[in-house]
Amino acid sequence: MKKEIHPKGYRPVIFHDNSNGTRYLISSVVATKETDTWEDGKQYPLYRVEISSTSHPFYTGQESVMDTAGRIDKFKARQAKKKA
Repeated sequence: MKKEIHPKGYRPVIFHDNSNGTRYLISSVVATKETDTWEDGKQYPLYRVEISSTSHPFYTGQESVMDTAGRIDKFKARQAKKKA
């Protein structure tokens, strides 16, 4: 194996999904500022993420359309006018 090709600071890190609370203990070199206790009672660095495979619509199968300004309705109305 080649020497000096692996990143420094490779250690276990808790990744916390802020959207649903799921947590993973994965080895990483990500910079962290927080620590938290894992299920084994040990303290590990904590890194918060906004979305993970347990909350992403592609993996959960719960895709939804965000339409805050009525854009979809406006589009459908324009399309209906063109067909008429």
